[in-house]
Amino acid sequence: MSDVNTRIDSIVKSNDVVLFMKGTPLFPQCGFSSQAIAILEHVGVPYESVDVLQDMEIRQGIKAFSDWPTIPQLYVKGEFVGGSDIMMEMYEAGELHQLMADSGIAAQA
Repeated sequence: MSDVNTRIDSIVKSNDVVLFMKGTPLFPQCGFSSQAIAILEHVGVPYESVDVLQDMEIRQGIKAFSDWPTIPQLYVKGEFVGGSDIMMEMYEAGELHQLMADSGIAAQA
């Protein structure tokens, strides 16, 4: 496993919910990242974010790691879920709430 894959794997496995995004939750740098943050905020679960704009190795490496060409990317309990479009579909269908509940990730009060 390459160094960047090892770093990404460590991030994904050490956080229940992690979003690789452009920018930060307080200052997203693209509309898709902004949408992904809004969805996670509505679901109400704690999450970690990784700003891919701050690390070009991770920005390119995450695409190979997941075999998914776009950012943002959501991981839950070490498993790749999808990008903002899939997050929105799952949110609207109630599947994202269910995934969090099934994964033992409780919404914050």
